[in-house]
Amino acid sequence: MARQRKGPKTTSSSAKRRDGGPPTPYKRPPEVLQPIIETFDEKHVYIMHIDNKPAAFKRKVFVVPVLMNLAIVLLFLFRVWYIAPYYLTLIMSALGYWNDTTMFIADMDDLVWEELYPIIARRAATFMLDTSLAVFLWPWPVEFAFGQTHGNPVAWRRQVGFRDREVVVRRSRKWSAALGDVVNDGEDGTNAARSFFLARLAQATNPMVLGEKTGYVLMDGDWDLDWGAMMDATTMVDKKMAAIEAFTLVILVYQDEYGWLVADLKGAVEAEQDGRRRQVLMFRDALAALGKEDLFYRWIEIVQYESSQPDGFGPERQEKAAGQIRELFAKEGVDFDQFWAESVGTDSASGIQA
Repeated sequence: MARQRKGPKTTSSSAKRRDGGPPTPYKRPPEVLQPIIETFDEKHVYIMHIDNKPAAFKRKVFVVPVLMNLAIVLLFLFRVWYIAPYYLTLIMSALGYWNDTTMFIADMDDLVWEELYPIIARRAATFMLDTSLAVFLWPWPVEFAFGQTHGNPVAWRRQVGFRDREVVVRRSRKWSAALGDVVNDGEDGTNAARSFFLARLAQATNPMVLGEKTGYVLMDGDWDLDWGAMMDATTMVDKKMAAIEAFTLVILVYQDEYGWLVADLKGAVEAEQDGRRRQVLMFRDALAALGKEDLFYRWIEIVQYESSQPDGFGPERQEKAAGQIRELFAKEGVDFDQFWAESVGTDSASGIQA
């Protein structure tokens, strides 16, 4: 397992790297994973997890792309066999050996346009069809069996085989290149890029998704599978360099100041919940200082009632709850939006969704 890093490691990034601990929800990656982390491209985000689907199920899933790519190869070979003589006659005609495809300029005036148009259209359609097959369709089986940039599925299955427990490594697509700093807060104490980043990770690592789908079908518009990294991870497990449990849902992102970091989604959820609890307590204390603590409990009742309805707490429900809360506070001579902003320091919308 000695693949080279996919992207160059810049000295300026290393010079700016901090020695202190990263902010929540990030932490340093475990040392045992360093051999595979060193092969990762710093421009991408990586998700590693263990695929526990039965080996027999994985074998059935893998048969589908194998048959599909075989069908493409057969289709391509049939097309070559069928059309090659036609292209050969065109080439021979261009070289000066007249044949049925030769069109003489001197005789063009004698050709009826109704006869010329079908010839031109047929040749143009043939060229377009074969160009499309060569450019868009043929690369699929080539990449499937011989891809080198990030490995290929055939090489992965030849090395790993089919196991009940396999390490799956996903690599982000182009969207991660424009992420920006997802670690540090901005001047206003927030980080929109981090919120977007963590939300996308939460979607990709949803327990239902990981539990219901085998690794091969997790490729989509946001994530691709890194076949080479999956082979490296399997090699590490086979050579006892790391236990397979070390790959249990590891999310890796590179940041200039800290280097490679693990995004702890569980820690992010807990931090968000702690922040919400602090806001609620600050709001309660501010109302208590005005002698209106009863408003706090009536506010809780409205939010809990509306959020527990069968149709969920969507935008319409939130708007309804917002109207009730503002009316309730207005009757007591309190502007809810202004009071929430002054006592908690955030937009009043978070007070509606509490």
